[in-house]
Amino acid sequence: MTRDELHDLDEPNGLDELYGRLTAYEGRTAASGGAGRDPVNEPMIRHWCEAMGDTNPAYPDIAPPTMLQAWTMGGLAGHPGGSARSEAYDELLALLDDAGCTSVVATDCEQEYVRSLRPGDQVTFDAVIESVSPRKTTKLGTGYFVTTRMNVRTGDGELVGTHRFRILKYAPARPKAEPEREREREPEPRRAAERGADRPRRPRPVINRDNAGFWQGVARHQLLIQRCLDCAAPRFPWLPGCGACGSQRWEAVEASGAGTVFSYVVMHHPPFPAFDPPYAVGLIELAEGVRMVSGITGVPYDKVRIGMPVELEFLRVDEELELPVFRGAEA
Repeated sequence: MTRDELHDLDEPNGLDELYGRLTAYEGRTAASGGAGRDPVNEPMIRHWCEAMGDTNPAYPDIAPPTMLQAWTMGGLAGHPGGSARSEAYDELLALLDDAGCTSVVATDCEQEYVRSLRPGDQVTFDAVIESVSPRKTTKLGTGYFVTTRMNVRTGDGELVGTHRFRILKYAPARPKAEPEREREREPEPRRAAERGADRPRRPRPVINRDNAGFWQGVARHQLLIQRCLDCAAPRFPWLPGCGACGSQRWEAVEASGAGTVFSYVVMHHPPFPAFDPPYAVGLIELAEGVRMVSGITGVPYDKVRIGMPVELEFLRVDEELELPVFRGAEA
């Protein structure tokens, strides 16, 4: 079935043959024999709470309920032998692929908690294909929402929670015009400079009394970070108090502008009207020890690498907005 044939299918009213074949998989096993790689443990609970800023005194004697999925994840090594996705789920995905729904995006999840997990609990899980939606048309394209329900248990079989996970398998909507491949690889600022005056403006930064000094520095082509006057800890983004010692005494310090790419993503989708994907967005670690999110210029998006040295520059976006970005150099 081609994408055009998928587009021409009637809404499900008995005439959508594909939908009927898809719903035949509802209720079938999606995964079985799953086991968490590690027992519920205090170090993971502490790391989670620190990352989330959760200071509930009940933790780590029990695990936060929202960690439910974390205990089922296999990591880069995957799940141990004996736990596998079912043939039925693979068949369902293959059926959608054959229908032209070759793209996938996770849309949402729902969790229900039955009892708290405690350090030492060994988690097991299985999953079922709960539902397949009628054919839907979204901005991404036309396809079907597939919902699986995972039941999470302890080693003795006691149910501790459920995790519903929903994906959209879809045939991508055709772009209005296919850009040339080489033009896609140009750095985003170069393409931005070529945009017409009728293009939407980039979002404006939210400036308040806590960060006004930073944007005043940008106007002077200075990248200003804060330094605590009591413990000397640097910080960014700008905040009224020190995260290390709590002091509210600080001074503004101009950063050197030297840094490295600590991490990055390449933005393909969803498109934003004022940007030209694909483009790289980096988490830049400055020489002063703080990190900031910024655009990366000077290299094609597919040449950005972790550890790449970068230097500060200021990008004139329009007549009102100038932004600090970082220029990289190909090895």
